[in-house]
Amino acid sequence: MEFRHEPVLLQEVLQWMNVRSGGVYCDGTLGGGGHSEAILKASGGTARLYGIDRDENAIRAASERLKEYPGFTAIRGNFHDAKELLAAAGADPLDGALLDLGVSSPQLDNAERGFSYHEDAPLDMRMDRSQGITAAELLNTADERELTAIIRDYGEEKWAARIARIICEHRTEKPFETTFDLVHAVDAAIPKAVRRKDDGHPARRTFQAVRIAVNDELKPLEQALKDLTDCLKPGGRICVITFHSLEDRIVKRCFKTLENPCICPPKAPICTCGRKPVVKVLAGGAVAPSAEETERNPRSRSAKLRVAEKRETEV
Repeated sequence: MEFRHEPVLLQEVLQWMNVRSGGVYCDGTLGGGGHSEAILKASGGTARLYGIDRDENAIRAASERLKEYPGFTAIRGNFHDAKELLAAAGADPLDGALLDLGVSSPQLDNAERGFSYHEDAPLDMRMDRSQGITAAELLNTADERELTAIIRDYGEEKWAARIARIICEHRTEKPFETTFDLVHAVDAAIPKAVRRKDDGHPARRTFQAVRIAVNDELKPLEQALKDLTDCLKPGGRICVITFHSLEDRIVKRCFKTLENPCICPPKAPICTCGRKPVVKVLAGGAVAPSAEETERNPRSRSAKLRVAEKRETEV
């Protein structure tokens, strides 16, 4: 399957990234290379861009797509390790960094990856299929308390305890193997009256939760944001696109802390902790996609872009 998708908030990213000729950039979630290609084009083809992705299909597709740009370097890995990966690649301090979080359209549309609740397929959900446990293995081995916490905390699902209990009951009769096995468990757990009133698919929150747990998407995110900020040169910008409130809260909180890291008592007459602002938050908060984009690409509706600029004075 061809690994291509329409990059979300593309014009907004280019505007706030402030791409310049000869700049150095990192796309920590390379995907099909759409954002990276736009950044390289905006630089007149003179930028150096390091694209990181843990999905082998993404690396392959983006490398083919961007083969005409001599400044492009693909790196197989996780953006959580971007600081080490960029150092190993010999990258200079960055003028800009981009993270487009969550699962990409090609991953959703490729049934065999197991991300979609619309098609029956093996329950995998790993972004890097060379390592880690699959969604099926997680569902078949985690105890009821752990499953409840995962579905509640990562899916913000109010029926989490009931879904976890049904999962544990179902797997005693037949281990979970496919996406529809999980869909049927969720259907059995959530009352029909509730499912009828749900605007979206009733399994979407559980699938999100399991995917986040399988790929460990949230726990390392804050440190990864700080690491990428460390990689920026003064004046460099970090742009982060999120698709659900869990990610967005982490990004918002992290940027706020980097902008105002002082831990002195609020009524203290002077700052004595010595912690200086690292970034300035730009764009007045979150940038949403335009009405035209959401109409053209419905998957962009929940997207938010947050931007911060590295200050001249560092901690």
